[in-house]
Amino acid sequence: MSQWDKEYCALCKRILTEGTEVENRTGINTIKVPSHYIHLDVGEEFPVLTTKQLFFRQAILEMLWIYQAQSNDVRWLKERNVHIWDEWEIAEDGTWTATQMLPDGKGNLQKQQVKKSFGPEWAHTIGTAYGYIVNKFQMTQNLIEKIKHNPTDRRMIMTLWQDDYIKTAVLPSCVWSSEWDVTDGKLNAFVHQRSCDVPLGLPFNVTQYATLLCLLAHCTGLQPGTLDWSIKDAHIYVNQVEGIKEQLNRFAEKGDYPAPTLWINPEVKDFFRIDSSSELKDIKIENYRHMGKIAFPIAQ
Repeated sequence: MSQWDKEYCALCKRILTEGTEVENRTGINTIKVPSHYIHLDVGEEFPVLTTKQLFFRQAILEMLWIYQAQSNDVRWLKERNVHIWDEWEIAEDGTWTATQMLPDGKGNLQKQQVKKSFGPEWAHTIGTAYGYIVNKFQMTQNLIEKIKHNPTDRRMIMTLWQDDYIKTAVLPSCVWSSEWDVTDGKLNAFVHQRSCDVPLGLPFNVTQYATLLCLLAHCTGLQPGTLDWSIKDAHIYVNQVEGIKEQLNRFAEKGDYPAPTLWINPEVKDFFRIDSSSELKDIKIENYRHMGKIAFPIAQ
């Protein structure tokens, strides 16, 4: 059984049946629902989709880039053959360009060439987003310290949405906040997402934060607990609909495969010493059966 597949496919079905088609800055319309909520017990079942292949190595290295390396430098990912952020990398001259749909001053969206100038010192980064914010405020270190030494603290929060740094970020954080607590020897997390590309982003994001939860629990002597997930603007781009229908057909015809398990090197107890090389030696997914990949286009 894979509870995550069931939750995910239910969300996709809800969007296709209840959703509203809207315009957005990318120029590719989305079908959206305004909000959605998911509850998973990571201690009972590790969430990785089986109705399509999830590229676990890439997903986890992106998470470690943000919370362990605390980097905004896209070259860190490229060196590990991870290309998730290539489209948002600031050029050598410090500029970033894209074609987007933006307000024309009359309440309509109009296709415009966007060019942001960050300065050459920001070359190869994504500006003041994600790992930059984590590093500036030492968020991971502070969270681990609280979990270890003040586990009843109700202020265990990491927030990647910082108003002072939004204008100098190429893309403000989509998964922007996580709240943590320790209850009955288990570490639990509640994650908030302001905008959710359900076919491409959500499968990565849920597995990433489930892994982060397991790693932090492992390194603080706790057991993994629950992962709650709230989404604002859960959407499927119109050019992704056929791929989602294929995935829903797989689920209807074959159901789902048993959830895989996560292996963490028992000898490594320091979060910052967990291997983040391209081999990802200290974290592995075991017994992962899936129904093959489905390609989805990226909307920038």
